[in-house]
Amino acid sequence: MIQTIGDVTVRNVVESETPLLGTTELYPDLKPEQLLNELAWLTPRFRDAATDRFIMAIQSFVVRSGGKTILVDTCVGDCRKRKRAFFTDANWNWLDRLRAAGIQPEDVDIVLSTHLHVDHVGWNTQKVDGKWVPTFPNARYLFAKPEYEYWLGEQGRLAQTRMGDYTNDCILPVIDAGLADFVEMDHRIDAALSLLPTPGHTPGHVCLDIRSAGQRAIIAGDLLHTVAQCQFPQWSTFACIDADASRATRMQFMADVADTDVLLFLAHFPQPSAGYLKRDGAAYWFEFLHS
Repeated sequence: MIQTIGDVTVRNVVESETPLLGTTELYPDLKPEQLLNELAWLTPRFRDAATDRFIMAIQSFVVRSGGKTILVDTCVGDCRKRKRAFFTDANWNWLDRLRAAGIQPEDVDIVLSTHLHVDHVGWNTQKVDGKWVPTFPNARYLFAKPEYEYWLGEQGRLAQTRMGDYTNDCILPVIDAGLADFVEMDHRIDAALSLLPTPGHTPGHVCLDIRSAGQRAIIAGDLLHTVAQCQFPQWSTFACIDADASRATRMQFMADVADTDVLLFLAHFPQPSAGYLKRDGAAYWFEFLHS
Protein backbone atom coordinates (compact mmCIF):
# COMPACT_ATOMS: atom_id res chain seq x y z
CA MET A 1 0.00 0.00 0.00
CA ILE A 2 1.45 3.34 -1.09
CA GLN A 3 -0.51 6.53 -0.47
CA THR A 4 0.31 10.03 -1.66
CA ILE A 5 -0.36 13.11 0.45
CA GLY A 6 0.68 16.09 -1.64
CA ASP A 7 4.42 15.68 -2.17
CA VAL A 8 4.73 13.02 0.55
CA THR A 9 4.34 9.26 0.14
CA VAL A 10 3.52 6.70 2.82
CA ARG A 11 3.76 2.93 2.56
CA ASN A 12 3.46 0.24 5.19
CA VAL A 13 5.71 -2.74 5.80
CA VAL A 14 3.88 -5.44 7.75
CA GLU A 15 5.61 -7.65 10.27
CA SER A 16 2.59 -9.75 11.28
CA GLU A 17 -1.18 -9.79 11.10
CA THR A 18 -2.89 -12.43 13.21
CA PRO A 19 -5.30 -13.04 16.09
CA LEU A 20 -3.20 -11.41 18.78
CA LEU A 21 -4.90 -10.15 21.93
CA GLY A 22 -7.95 -11.50 23.74
CA THR A 23 -10.94 -9.18 23.52
CA THR A 24 -11.37 -8.63 27.24
CA GLU A 25 -7.61 -8.68 27.79
CA LEU A 26 -7.15 -5.74 25.44
CA TYR A 27 -10.20 -3.83 26.69
CA PRO A 28 -10.90 -4.49 30.38
CA ASP A 29 -14.21 -2.60 30.10
CA LEU A 30 -15.54 -4.83 27.31
CA LYS A 31 -18.38 -7.09 28.46
CA PRO A 32 -18.59 -10.52 26.78
CA GLU A 33 -22.27 -9.99 25.91
CA GLN A 34 -21.30 -6.97 23.83
CA LEU A 35 -19.57 -9.31 21.38
CA LEU A 36 -22.94 -10.98 20.77
CA ASN A 37 -24.91 -7.75 20.49
CA GLU A 38 -23.24 -4.46 19.52
CA LEU A 39 -20.04 -6.05 18.21
CA ALA A 40 -21.19 -9.15 16.34
CA TRP A 41 -20.00 -7.52 13.09
CA LEU A 42 -16.36 -7.84 14.22
CA THR A 43 -16.30 -11.54 13.29
CA PRO A 44 -14.59 -12.82 11.17
CA ARG A 45 -12.64 -9.88 9.72
CA PHE A 46 -11.59 -8.23 12.97
CA ARG A 47 -12.05 -10.99 15.54
CA ASP A 48 -11.18 -14.67 15.46
CA ALA A 49 -14.08 -16.56 17.02
CA ALA A 50 -12.04 -19.70 17.78
CA THR A 51 -9.62 -17.81 20.04
CA ASP A 52 -11.73 -14.76 20.93
CA ARG A 53 -8.80 -12.58 19.90
CA PHE A 54 -8.71 -9.39 17.90
CA ILE A 55 -6.98 -9.71 14.54
CA MET A 56 -4.25 -7.10 14.71
CA ALA A 57 -1.39 -5.95 12.54
CA ILE A 58 2.09 -5.02 13.68
CA GLN A 59 3.73 -2.83 11.06
CA SER A 60 5.93 0.13 10.19
CA PHE A 61 5.29 3.08 7.92
CA VAL A 62 7.87 4.42 5.49
CA VAL A 63 7.47 8.11 4.71
CA ARG A 64 9.25 9.88 1.85
CA SER A 65 9.38 13.64 2.28
CA GLY A 66 11.76 16.35 1.14
CA GLY A 67 14.22 13.84 -0.27
CA LYS A 68 14.46 11.93 3.01
CA THR A 69 13.25 8.53 4.14
CA ILE A 70 11.54 8.45 7.52
CA LEU A 71 10.67 5.13 9.18
CA VAL A 72 7.84 5.30 11.71
CA ASP A 73 7.99 2.53 14.35
CA THR A 74 9.94 -0.70 13.96
CA CYS A 75 7.65 -3.52 15.11
CA VAL A 76 8.68 -6.34 17.50
CA GLY A 77 11.84 -7.66 15.88
CA ASP A 78 13.24 -11.15 15.50
CA CYS A 79 15.20 -13.29 17.96
CA ARG A 80 14.06 -11.46 21.09
CA LYS A 81 13.35 -12.78 24.56
CA ARG A 82 9.99 -11.45 25.68
CA LYS A 83 7.39 -12.47 28.24
CA ARG A 84 4.61 -12.77 25.64
CA ALA A 85 5.20 -16.10 23.91
CA PHE A 86 4.06 -14.77 20.53
CA PHE A 87 6.91 -12.23 20.58
CA THR A 88 9.62 -14.59 21.84
CA ASP A 89 12.17 -15.91 19.34
CA ALA A 90 10.03 -14.67 16.48
CA ASN A 91 11.26 -14.93 12.92
CA TRP A 92 9.04 -12.71 10.78
CA ASN A 93 11.82 -11.47 8.49
CA TRP A 94 10.49 -7.92 8.51
CA LEU A 95 13.87 -6.55 7.45
CA ASP A 96 13.74 -8.64 4.29
CA ARG A 97 10.30 -7.18 3.55
CA LEU A 98 11.69 -3.69 4.00
CA ARG A 99 14.44 -4.46 1.52
CA ALA A 100 11.89 -6.00 -0.87
CA ALA A 101 10.06 -2.68 -0.76
CA GLY A 102 13.21 -1.05 -2.11
CA ILE A 103 14.50 0.36 1.17
CA GLN A 104 17.92 -0.62 2.42
CA PRO A 105 18.69 0.02 6.11
CA GLU A 106 21.45 2.42 5.06
CA ASP A 107 18.87 4.50 3.13
CA VAL A 108 16.83 5.48 6.20
CA ASP A 109 17.48 9.04 7.37
CA ILE A 110 15.17 9.20 10.39
CA VAL A 111 13.58 6.59 12.65
CA LEU A 112 10.62 7.95 14.60
CA SER A 113 9.13 6.10 17.55
CA THR A 114 5.52 7.11 18.18
CA HIS A 115 6.11 5.61 21.62
CA LEU A 116 8.41 3.10 23.27
CA HIS A 117 6.24 0.02 23.62
CA VAL A 118 7.81 -3.32 22.79
CA ASP A 119 5.96 -3.74 19.48
CA HIS A 120 7.10 -0.37 18.10
CA VAL A 121 10.86 -0.43 18.72
CA GLY A 122 12.05 -3.97 17.96
CA TRP A 123 13.96 -3.38 14.75
CA ASN A 124 15.67 -0.29 16.13
CA THR A 125 18.49 -2.77 16.57
CA GLN A 126 19.68 -6.10 15.25
CA LYS A 127 22.12 -8.66 16.62
CA VAL A 128 25.50 -8.68 14.91
CA ASP A 129 28.24 -10.98 16.24
CA GLY A 130 26.29 -11.47 19.45
CA LYS A 131 25.80 -7.73 20.09
CA TRP A 132 22.75 -5.51 19.61
CA VAL A 133 23.60 -2.65 17.26
CA PRO A 134 21.47 -0.02 15.46
CA THR A 135 19.79 -1.45 12.36
CA PHE A 136 19.80 1.91 10.57
CA PRO A 137 23.38 3.18 10.88
CA ASN A 138 22.87 6.45 8.97
CA ALA A 139 19.62 7.47 10.70
CA ARG A 140 18.86 9.78 13.54
CA TYR A 141 16.46 8.10 15.96
CA LEU A 142 13.85 10.53 17.31
CA PHE A 143 12.47 9.95 20.82
CA ALA A 144 10.05 12.35 22.48
CA LYS A 145 11.70 13.58 25.67
CA PRO A 146 8.86 12.63 28.07
CA GLU A 147 8.70 9.17 26.51
CA TYR A 148 12.39 8.50 26.91
CA GLU A 149 12.46 9.90 30.44
CA TYR A 150 9.55 7.68 31.50
CA TRP A 151 10.78 4.37 30.08
CA LEU A 152 14.36 4.85 31.19
CA GLY A 153 13.21 5.95 34.64
CA GLU A 154 12.10 3.88 37.61
CA GLN A 155 8.39 3.82 36.70
CA GLY A 156 9.08 2.70 33.15
CA ARG A 157 11.42 -0.03 34.27
CA LEU A 158 8.70 -1.40 36.54
CA ALA A 159 6.13 -1.14 33.72
CA GLN A 160 8.34 -3.26 31.48
CA THR A 161 7.88 -6.30 33.69
CA ARG A 162 4.80 -7.09 31.58
CA MET A 163 6.85 -7.57 28.41
CA GLY A 164 10.45 -7.92 29.46
CA ASP A 165 13.23 -5.37 29.56
CA TYR A 166 13.30 -4.33 25.92
CA THR A 167 15.05 -0.99 26.49
CA ASN A 168 18.35 -2.83 26.97
CA ASP A 169 18.29 -4.35 23.50
CA CYS A 170 16.17 -1.80 21.55
CA ILE A 171 16.86 1.65 23.01
CA LEU A 172 20.15 1.80 24.89
CA PRO A 173 22.29 0.52 21.98
CA VAL A 174 20.97 3.40 19.85
CA ILE A 175 21.85 5.92 22.55
CA ASP A 176 25.26 4.34 23.10
CA ALA A 177 25.96 4.66 19.37
CA GLY A 178 25.23 8.40 19.51
CA LEU A 179 22.30 8.16 17.09
CA ALA A 180 19.47 9.33 19.38
CA ASP A 181 17.86 12.77 19.35
CA PHE A 182 15.53 13.66 22.22
CA VAL A 183 12.93 16.04 20.84
CA GLU A 184 9.93 18.00 22.02
CA MET A 185 6.52 16.43 21.45
CA ASP A 186 5.65 19.06 18.81
CA HIS A 187 8.99 18.75 16.99
CA ARG A 188 8.98 19.69 13.29
CA ILE A 189 10.92 17.34 11.01
CA ASP A 190 10.51 19.33 7.79
CA ALA A 191 8.01 21.62 6.09
CA ALA A 192 5.48 18.77 5.70
CA LEU A 193 6.09 16.65 8.80
CA SER A 194 5.66 17.47 12.48
CA LEU A 195 4.91 15.59 15.66
CA LEU A 196 1.45 15.82 17.19
CA PRO A 197 1.40 15.35 20.99
CA THR A 198 -1.10 12.65 22.00
CA PRO A 199 -0.16 11.58 25.55
CA GLY A 200 -2.01 9.04 27.65
CA HIS A 201 -1.41 5.64 26.14
CA THR A 202 2.15 6.46 27.15
CA PRO A 203 3.42 9.74 28.61
CA GLY A 204 5.18 10.85 25.43
CA HIS A 205 3.01 9.24 22.73
CA VAL A 206 3.09 11.24 19.50
CA CYS A 207 1.56 10.98 16.05
CA LEU A 208 3.18 12.04 12.79
CA ASP A 209 1.17 14.88 11.26
CA ILE A 210 1.62 15.11 7.48
CA ARG A 211 0.49 18.26 5.65
CA SER A 212 1.43 18.83 2.03
CA ALA A 213 -0.18 20.64 -0.91
CA GLY A 214 -3.44 21.16 0.97
CA GLN A 215 -3.75 17.51 1.98
CA ARG A 216 -3.38 15.99 5.43
CA ALA A 217 -2.71 12.55 6.92
CA ILE A 218 -1.80 11.33 10.39
CA ILE A 219 0.16 8.24 11.32
CA ALA A 220 -1.63 7.71 14.61
CA GLY A 221 0.41 5.08 16.43
CA ASP A 222 -1.64 3.50 19.22
CA LEU A 223 -4.35 6.14 19.58
CA LEU A 224 -6.72 3.41 18.41
CA HIS A 225 -5.99 -0.32 18.54
CA THR A 226 -9.05 -1.87 16.84
CA VAL A 227 -12.18 -0.79 15.02
CA ALA A 228 -14.19 -1.80 18.10
CA GLN A 229 -12.75 1.27 19.80
CA CYS A 230 -14.47 3.44 17.19
CA GLN A 231 -17.82 2.23 18.51
CA PHE A 232 -16.64 2.48 22.12
CA PRO A 233 -14.11 5.35 22.19
CA GLN A 234 -14.29 5.46 25.98
CA TRP A 235 -12.43 2.15 26.20
CA SER A 236 -8.76 2.37 27.11
CA THR A 237 -6.52 -0.66 26.79
CA PHE A 238 -4.73 -2.64 29.47
CA ALA A 239 -1.48 -1.23 28.04
CA CYS A 240 -2.43 2.42 28.58
CA ILE A 241 -0.16 3.95 31.21
CA ASP A 242 -2.83 6.54 32.12
CA ALA A 243 -6.27 5.25 31.13
CA ASP A 244 -8.03 8.54 31.85
CA ALA A 245 -5.54 10.66 29.92
CA SER A 246 -5.58 8.15 27.07
CA ARG A 247 -9.39 8.36 26.93
CA ALA A 248 -9.40 12.16 26.94
CA THR A 249 -6.74 12.40 24.24
CA ARG A 250 -8.43 9.78 22.06
CA MET A 251 -11.91 11.26 22.29
CA GLN A 252 -10.67 14.77 21.51
CA PHE A 253 -8.66 13.49 18.57
CA MET A 254 -11.61 11.54 17.18
CA ALA A 255 -13.93 14.54 17.52
CA ASP A 256 -11.39 16.69 15.68
CA VAL A 257 -10.76 14.41 12.68
CA ALA A 258 -14.14 12.72 12.19
CA ASP A 259 -15.95 13.56 8.95
CA THR A 260 -12.91 15.37 7.57
CA ASP A 261 -10.57 14.47 4.72
CA VAL A 262 -7.73 13.62 7.13
CA LEU A 263 -6.36 10.22 6.13
CA LEU A 264 -5.47 8.05 9.14
CA PHE A 265 -2.89 5.28 9.31
CA LEU A 266 -3.45 2.98 12.33
CA ALA A 267 -0.60 0.75 13.45
CA HIS A 268 -2.69 -2.22 14.54
CA PHE A 269 -5.68 -2.13 12.18
CA PRO A 270 -5.77 -5.02 9.69
CA GLN A 271 -4.93 -4.24 6.09
CA PRO A 272 -5.26 -1.81 4.44
CA SER A 273 -4.88 -0.08 7.86
CA ALA A 274 -5.67 3.35 6.44
CA GLY A 275 -8.91 5.22 6.06
CA TYR A 276 -11.22 7.89 7.39
CA LEU A 277 -13.07 8.27 10.67
CA LYS A 278 -16.81 8.87 10.35
CA ARG A 279 -19.38 9.84 12.95
CA ASP A 280 -22.03 7.27 13.82
CA GLY A 281 -24.42 8.88 16.29
CA ALA A 282 -22.54 9.28 19.56
CA ALA A 283 -19.78 6.95 18.32
CA TYR A 284 -17.74 6.44 15.14
CA TRP A 285 -16.95 3.96 12.42
CA PHE A 286 -13.86 3.54 10.27
CA GLU A 287 -14.05 3.69 6.49
CA PHE A 288 -11.11 1.67 5.21
CA LEU A 289 -9.47 2.60 1.95
CA HIS A 290 -10.41 0.28 -0.90
CA SER A 291 -12.83 -1.66 1.30
